[in-house]
Amino acid sequence: MQIFDFHHHKKKVSFGIYNLDLDEKPCDFPYSVGIHPKDIDTGNFDNQLDWVRSMILQNCFAIGECGLDSLVSVDQKIQEEVFLKQIEIANEVRKPMIIHCVRKYYEIFSFRKFSQQPMIIHGFNKKQNIADDLLKNNFYLSFGKAVLYNLSLQNTMKKVPLDRMFLETDNDNFSLEELYAKVAELKGISLERLQSQILENLETIQNG
Repeated sequence: MQIFDFHHHKKKVSFGIYNLDLDEKPCDFPYSVGIHPKDIDTGNFDNQLDWVRSMILQNCFAIGECGLDSLVSVDQKIQEEVFLKQIEIANEVRKPMIIHCVRKYYEIFSFRKFSQQPMIIHGFNKKQNIADDLLKNNFYLSFGKAVLYNLSLQNTMKKVPLDRMFLETDNDNFSLEELYAKVAELKGISLERLQSQILENLETIQNG
């Protein structure tokens, strides 16, 4: 049984959403395209945004990863400006957004009102109260490797509705099959049921 990798950086994985690197050529399977906060060229981000627009081709599934990050050197105001412009692009082309967020969750909330498209927080590994607030603000959550060992996150995972979640490898080198098996166990459902729900969630966000 093939299992879907919601967000990854491995070109050999075609059953998932590949994160296109800045200035990389598009691939012939689903990918996302965006400007990560760490990659913002503060003196030339208009050209980067033009590149994003030019990559919105047949296999482009989502805009991202993009968002806000308190640990990168790019000025917060510039991060917010570039993030908002990518929200506007997503609205124009009617694509969901894959969101990168580091220590800026409540700032991210303030941008939700500008988006007409589904927004998915990738690599979610925070506490239950943040998960609750994200869900209340109509975000989806995508979980990765941390679920395999983080007991607090496992407890959070148990409470996240099945129809609001995804699973991913991101940049980590581990078995996605192991992650799916662990989540199925935590949810008390079969692996087949979990995979079916993930694919249903994909269809939901694709249709806005």
